[in-house]
Amino acid sequence: MMAETTRHRIELNGAPATVEDLRALVATNYGHFSALRVHDGAVRGLDLHLDRIEAATRELFGMPIARERVRECLRHAIDGSDAPLALRVNVFSRALNRDQPAAPVEADVLVTAMPAAGASSSALRVKSFPYTRTLPHVKHVGTFPLFHFRRLAQQDGFDDAVFVDAAGRVEEGSIWNIGFFDGEGIVWSDAPQLTGVSMQLLQSGLARAGVTSTVRSIPLRDIGRFRSAFFTNSSTPVRLIARIDDVEFAVDHELEARLVAAYETNVPQFV
Repeated sequence: MMAETTRHRIELNGAPATVEDLRALVATNYGHFSALRVHDGAVRGLDLHLDRIEAATRELFGMPIARERVRECLRHAIDGSDAPLALRVNVFSRALNRDQPAAPVEADVLVTAMPAAGASSSALRVKSFPYTRTLPHVKHVGTFPLFHFRRLAQQDGFDDAVFVDAAGRVEEGSIWNIGFFDGEGIVWSDAPQLTGVSMQLLQSGLARAGVTSTVRSIPLRDIGRFRSAFFTNSSTPVRLIARIDDVEFAVDHELEARLVAAYETNVPQFV
């Protein structure tokens, strides 16, 4: 078990991070990340997280990153703990020249580890906003608008924000993907969004369970046709949505249990 003094960790390239190490990350908010939930040293969808990190590093920094290097950083941050941990892998570069960001540079790997928080089970009330993230397929560090819209939603009495593109299609939530249940199967949006790891794991689990899972355009004006809605992300594989704007959905705990069961058919992979 990880000692209490090391339960919270911030490590850069497998060593304790210093203030000077973090200066570039603070001064230049450029990079990407992936958030993982680890238990007994294993992660569901580890290969998908590594795929994401590999692809985003090439796109943002013009250089490859070795999967084994990332895994070594994760193993060092876990330090043999079998407790549930929340890990975040930030990829940035201290070598990045802000005046010439097109030049390929080697990436740094920052891993933070802390005890995993318990997931909330209450159904969400969500407000829609017209917004599309820059590079929506990348889980980048430009998160200001996400939390700003969540704040605006809460000021209006909602819990969180969901985004709609210029064509009026539902995209994704602030830090989560959204799915709908039409009474027979699950429907996912084809609008610009991050292809979340938990969403991919749910889709794989649903396929194994023989549950229809389709991807198509979901106009905001048509969401009342769905029976239920839910969100999914790395910290909470499934959380029901009770309402979007003025449209209410059935809070179906049987559906929730089926979705969780489908998710859990994905075997955790040791880091």
